[in-house]
Amino acid sequence: MRKFLFVSLIFVLSACQSGTPNVKEIDIYNSSADLIGTATLSEQGDSVQVKLKLKGLSTGFHGVHIHEFGKCEGPDFKSAGNHFNPEGKDHGLLHPEGPHLGDLPNVEADSSGSVEGELMANGVTLTDGKKSLLKEGGTSIVITKDKDDGMSQPGGDSGERIACGIINHDNDESQGEQPSDPAELNEKEKE
Repeated sequence: MRKFLFVSLIFVLSACQSGTPNVKEIDIYNSSADLIGTATLSEQGDSVQVKLKLKGLSTGFHGVHIHEFGKCEGPDFKSAGNHFNPEGKDHGLLHPEGPHLGDLPNVEADSSGSVEGELMANGVTLTDGKKSLLKEGGTSIVITKDKDDGMSQPGGDSGERIACGIINHDNDESQGEQPSDPAELNEKEKE
């Protein structure tokens, strides 16, 4: 019996120490305030994994960046500010003096306009600190019309901002009006 209690105690203590990774799911909206998908962020060592599930994009490559403010006011999403860059580096995953911590690889939308992919945001965290995506006021994830060239200043020549989602502590915080899901509207019209 003592052995069982001891083993159980060790198991419970190790589970408490390892903990579960910090995970955030955020909604992504287009410039018409329609829900187009989600980004699931999870702590992975000294990085944050970003799993994107999007629909309704134009076919081809699109830039993805984390921006400095947790604001997504459409239609241009300029309220998100510049790329998240607490280290003051140059823009671009290919730039020798970069990248911004908010620079992420491009994603490719298939012929139906859908994206399912995993990206790594290196050097950031979902915990406290200067590099936290959950800093006071939050940050945001922004999708651009064109691909990021990985070098051009200040934003990779990736075109207009076409979608945005807020990264903050409160997943229920509204991003403005409650947007509609075009897929749901189409289903209701069929009835």
